[in-house]
Amino acid sequence: MKKLLNIGFSALFLGLVLVSCEDDDYQTIQSIGKIRIDSVKIMQDTMAVHSIQSIRTYSTYSSQCEGFYGYDYIHDSSLERSVTAYKYTTEGPCTQGIHVGINQIKFSPRQTGTYTFKFWNGDNSWITKTIVVE
Repeated sequence: MKKLLNIGFSALFLGLVLVSCEDDDYQTIQSIGKIRIDSVKIMQDTMAVHSIQSIRTYSTYSSQCEGFYGYDYIHDSSLERSVTAYKYTTEGPCTQGIHVGINQIKFSPRQTGTYTFKFWNGDNSWITKTIVVE
C-alpha cells in the first residue's frame, strides 16, 4: 500500500512538472504606451449616488500583438476625471490587422453633482462626457 502511494505521488509530481513546462505561447511585453480612446459609451447620463454603472471605451489596435493594458484614471477635482488608456505591445509573431478593443470603467459616485469625464483622444484632444448624479 505504501509503495502504491509513493508511485501515485511520483506520477502526480511528474505530471505537474510536465504541465508547467508546456507554456510555449508566452509572449513578453515589450512596451507600454498611450492609446487613443476613439469613442465612449455611457449607459445612463443620470444616475443615483452610490449606484454603479459601466463606462465603455473603444480603442483601435494595429495588430494582434497589441492589447489593453490599463487606465490612468485621475481625479482632477471632486467632480472631474481625466482618463487615459494604455496598450501593451508583445514580441513574437502576430497577425497584422486592425482590431477594436472594448474596455470598461466601473463608476460609483460618492456624492451628488455633475461629473465631467475627459477621455484622451490623441495629441491635445479629449472626448468630454458628463454624468448627473442625484
